Amino acid sequence: MKFVDIAQIEITAGNGGGGCVSFHREKFMPKGGPDGGDGGDGGSVTIVATSQLHTLQDMRYNRKYKADNGRPGEGNNRSGKKGKDITITVPVGTLIKNLDKDDEIVADMVEDGQVFVAVKGGNGGWGNQHFANSVNKAPRYAKPGLPGEYLNLELELKILADVGLVGFPNAGKSTLLSAISAAKPKIADYPFTTLIPNLGIVRYGDYKSFVMADIPGLIEGAHLGKGLGDQFLRHIERTQVLLFMIDVNEEDIKVAFETLLAELVSFNKELAHKPRLVCITKMDSVDIKSYKDDFELDEKVLHISSVTRYKTDELIYTLAEYVE
Repeated sequence: MKFVDIAQIEITAGNGGGGCVSFHREKFMPKGGPDGGDGGDGGSVTIVATSQLHTLQDMRYNRKYKADNGRPGEGNNRSGKKGKDITITVPVGTLIKNLDKDDEIVADMVEDGQVFVAVKGGNGGWGNQHFANSVNKAPRYAKPGLPGEYLNLELELKILADVGLVGFPNAGKSTLLSAISAAKPKIADYPFTTLIPNLGIVRYGDYKSFVMADIPGLIEGAHLGKGLGDQFLRHIERTQVLLFMIDVNEEDIKVAFETLLAELVSFNKELAHKPRLVCITKMDSVDIKSYKDDFELDEKVLHISSVTRYKTDELIYTLAEYVE
């Protein structure tokens, strides 16, 4: 299934059915009173979040949704049938914006099963039975149904995770995710192997776990869209902890960290305040016994090898402490 994390849709609720103008007629009652029934309400459009979906693909190719109109009222006080509602399902983590009101956020679907009634159907009109009085006993007027509501929306998926992996392409993010969780991201020894965000559940202790998100590698200028960075950075905005992953063979590890942090802060200043730690990866490619860091950082630094599982357990429990 193709990963789609942004889509625009138009949703329209059904119009209410019109009220009926009718008079009671039967044998020996040629001039019965008004008996026009009410129109049915129009159908509404509801958006529901589900953990079973992980992409907005359906909304990319099916952009217009319209609920059914209510049926008009009928004689003999029969009300019209209500229009059928429509339910749209979206992944948990979907942000819903009103494009006609400067991208105003109208709902944030962060819980499985969360329901948002996006547009309501128009009310059905009253039949002429409601307008009879002592002055006008035979009203020939009924109320029309009201139009349904309309919204032009943008859906933006921001995946929900406890830990977000941040690093340059080929820094070992996907290898770590596959080593400590059941996730199976694509892994290869060339940059930009990961093209979509991946989630993995990391288990530790007795029945405890946290969710880790691997996003495609960042490059300098990512916040401006280089390397599609602006499309991927949104997926770490909801994470609790940021894990900066830097290859031990990087020419200048301190500069690499500062570059990554600058990209995050340039995209969203709030990311500067998230808890973070640094992970030096691929320790299997150097002599661990003689290795010494030649940099100084104000962050907590761990050293791992996902291939040999060197200190990956220590990393898991450190991250668990940050999450808890």
